[in-house]
Amino acid sequence: MVAAGEGPDHRKLMLSLPMAVVVLAPGQMIAQVNPAAEQFFGQSNRRLVGKALGSLLDVGEPRLARRLAEGDAPVSARQIDVQLVGHGVRRLDITAAPVADFPGWLVMTLHDSFAADAMRENGSGNEEGVLRAPEILAHEIKNPLAGIKGAAQLLGRKVEGADRAMTLLIADEVDRIAKLIDQMQTLSRRTTEPVAPCNLHEAIRRAAAILTAASETAPSQNLLRIEEEFDPSLPSVLGSAHGLVQVLINLLSNARDACRKTEGARIIVRTRFASGLQLHSAGQGSPVRLPIEVRVSDNGPGIDPTMRDHIFEPFVSSKKSGQGLGLALVRKLVRDMNGRITHDRDEAGGWTHFRLHLPVAIDDTPSSSKWRFFKRQGIG
Repeated sequence: MVAAGEGPDHRKLMLSLPMAVVVLAPGQMIAQVNPAAEQFFGQSNRRLVGKALGSLLDVGEPRLARRLAEGDAPVSARQIDVQLVGHGVRRLDITAAPVADFPGWLVMTLHDSFAADAMRENGSGNEEGVLRAPEILAHEIKNPLAGIKGAAQLLGRKVEGADRAMTLLIADEVDRIAKLIDQMQTLSRRTTEPVAPCNLHEAIRRAAAILTAASETAPSQNLLRIEEEFDPSLPSVLGSAHGLVQVLINLLSNARDACRKTEGARIIVRTRFASGLQLHSAGQGSPVRLPIEVRVSDNGPGIDPTMRDHIFEPFVSSKKSGQGLGLALVRKLVRDMNGRITHDRDEAGGWTHFRLHLPVAIDDTPSSSKWRFFKRQGIG
C-alpha cells in the first residue's frame, strides 16, 4: 500500500506522458513543456519557455481560440486543423484545463491525430482484406507469368531488331508484375521475422551502400551523398536486421527520388535518443517504449498536402509510375519490429522528415552500464 506523499512527483509524471503537454502562464505564455512537446514543436524546452503559444500555433477556429483565451473552463476538441508555424497544417486533438488556485494558468495537451493512428496496431478490416488477396491469387498469376516469360525468351532467340526489343520488354514487364505480387505477399504475411539486437548505424550504412551501388550501375539514377548525423553512444535496437535494411532502403530511395530535381539536393540521416515515446499495441499489457529515433530528411518539394495523411496506405503514391506499396511495406516491417513510423513536413526550412522510432535492446543485468543509463532516463 502506497502512503500519502509517496510516488513520483508531478514533474516526472509530466515528462513520462507520450502526448505533448504544454503548461501556459497567463497570457498564453509557455511556462513548461515535456519531451513529447519538444518533439512536436521541433524545439527544446529552453527555447520554447517564454514564447507566446500563438507565435507557434494558430488554432484558426474562432470559437476554440476564444475559449482557450478565456482559460476559465476545460476545453476539448477533436480533429481540429491548426497551422503549426514552420510545419504546415496538422490535424490535432486538443485539450486544455485551468490549474486550480492559479488563475489564468492552463495545462494543454496536443495529440497528432494521424500520428495516433500510426501508434496503434489495429489496422482496418478493409485494408487487411485488400492485403490478404495476393495469398489466394499468387499461384494462379505467377504460374502463367513464368510461362509468358519463358515464351518471350525463346522467341527472343529467333528474332532480331525491333522484334527482339519487344520480347525483352515482355520479359521485363513479367518481372515487374512478379515483383509487385511479391511485395503484396509480404504485406499480407501474418508471420513476422524474429527480432534481435541490431546495430542501427550498420543497417543505415548498408542500405546507403546498396543504393549507391545501384546508382553507379544505372545511369538514370543520380548519385547523391547521404549525410550522417549519428549519435555514436546509442545502444543496439531490437528489430530484424533484414527488415531494418529494407525499411531504410525504401526511405532513402524515396528521399533520393523526391529531391532529384532540387538544386543543392541533400539527404540527411540522423539518429538520436528521443524520450517519452511509447507504442500502445493491441494484445500487450503495457506500452512499448521507443527511445531510439532515426530521421531520414530530404530538401525536395515534399508530398502533396492532400496525400500526406494517407501515404502509408496501400496503392497511395505521389509518383506517376509508383505502385503505392513501398511505404505500406515500410509500415508493415516497422510494426513487425514493434516500432513506429511517421511523416512530417517543415515548410519553413523546406525539409521532409520520416521518423522511425524503435525499441532498444537493453542488457537487463543490473551491472550493465547501458541498463543503468536507460533506467535513469525512465526506460526499461
